[in-house]
Amino acid sequence: MPHTPRVPTPRPRLGRRGRRPRAAALLASAVSVSLIAASAPPAPLGIGDRLFPHLGNPGYDVLAYDLSFSYSGTNTEPLRAVTTIEARTTADLDRINLDFAHGTVGSVEVDGDPADFATAGEDLVITPEDALDEGDRTRITVRHTSDPVHPEGRQGGWVRTADGLAMANQADAAHLVFPCNDHPSDKAYFTVRVTAPDGHTAVAGGLPADRPRAADGATTWTYRTRHPMATELAQVSIGRSTVLHRTGPHGLPVRDVVPTRHRAALEPWLAKTPGQIAWMERKVGPYPFETYGLLMADASTGFELETQTLSLFERELFTEPAYPKWYVESIMVHELAHQWFGDSVSPRAWSDLWLNEGHATWYEALYAQEQAGRTLTARMKAAYGASDQWRAKGGPPAAPKAPEPGRKTSIFRPSVYDGSALVLYALRQEIGAPAFERLERTWVSRHRDAAASTTDFVQLTAEVSGRDLAGFFDAWLYGAKTPPMPGHPDWKPVQQPETTTSPTPGE
Repeated sequence: MPHTPRVPTPRPRLGRRGRRPRAAALLASAVSVSLIAASAPPAPLGIGDRLFPHLGNPGYDVLAYDLSFSYSGTNTEPLRAVTTIEARTTADLDRINLDFAHGTVGSVEVDGDPADFATAGEDLVITPEDALDEGDRTRITVRHTSDPVHPEGRQGGWVRTADGLAMANQADAAHLVFPCNDHPSDKAYFTVRVTAPDGHTAVAGGLPADRPRAADGATTWTYRTRHPMATELAQVSIGRSTVLHRTGPHGLPVRDVVPTRHRAALEPWLAKTPGQIAWMERKVGPYPFETYGLLMADASTGFELETQTLSLFERELFTEPAYPKWYVESIMVHELAHQWFGDSVSPRAWSDLWLNEGHATWYEALYAQEQAGRTLTARMKAAYGASDQWRAKGGPPAAPKAPEPGRKTSIFRPSVYDGSALVLYALRQEIGAPAFERLERTWVSRHRDAAASTTDFVQLTAEVSGRDLAGFFDAWLYGAKTPPMPGHPDWKPVQQPETTTSPTPGE
């Protein structure tokens, strides 16, 4: 998630079906959810995520998104947008719920036919002319606006930069930008088209799918992902930007997006990315996507974000002299590591967040040790001292406390950063470095392009190590107190009020 630097799919069968409408079936998902018959009032649904119970929707699996945005040149005006969703139903549906909370809907079509729609909570509830059968493939087209001015009390979605826009959708904000099934367990392919006035450049996750097309004083860019992506990882940059190209390991195309006027100052940092990718590949295996790069936004966000194939960074992280060189490079590696841990292997539920942030923090710290002599053991000992306080404040790593009202990103607490990296350190101490390294490589290869859970990680650890570690994980992931550290019986929790944060606290 945000890390703060502060100390081609099958086409659906289209056309009208001519079936009789009927009540939807009971769906078994994260919780049992009764899908509401079309005669009942529209109601918001969710898949029952423990931290975000109303995120996501039951009854269908999204195969692909096609997003089109028209930008006027002013980042305070709503963009005109069209979202097309190709999905496969997993239950009989009279209605389709999409997450969408910040825009005006003009019209909706289901398989080319006009459909009724209404809002309920943060859901757009669609009633197609004909009910959908389980196993159907369907296409939903929503014409809407996408507003870059945040609703009061909300975080995320569009980020207004000095010269345009970028996206920061984690954890629950993609549906402030476009209608979607806004949960990381439902990954899909993305095509993004952006039209912007001359003088602007648009870039999105993935690779160009067509040449930019200019007409009537504007240009349209099209990008497409080659791997499925969670909605919270989508990225679109619009601004007076320069796109820089270089080559990474094995011919990987690396492209960076920078404010044109800051290009010279940022280039020395960007040149480090290919070497960092090679370093990560030596640790965990091949880079999992079709491209990578940094989006250096001219905005003060308070965080960095691992948006898939195009990580979002604040420009000032690289131009503020107060940040040591080793620290900035380690933050670059943190977001890069997320491409394996969190992006390629996504969390099945938001309580599995520790798998994302713990691993990214682990490789951030390991890189700082190898490249700058910032000892990993010293950092983990400091984290151990603070761990009980972090658990009391934010919950244990795999059972974080619910987000604070109005602050959905408050789940990103120290216990899921250094507190979770501490779990990985303890695990390496327990099973040994060779088994730990096999575990890491196997995890990212076995669950590539999928969502995986804490249970999956525990089971894989038992398989790789040949040991039943259920008791170890129960204590380290769910205990109110931090267990003794294997190999370091002298490490003790610090018994004093918490007055500092972790070395890389964050959102």
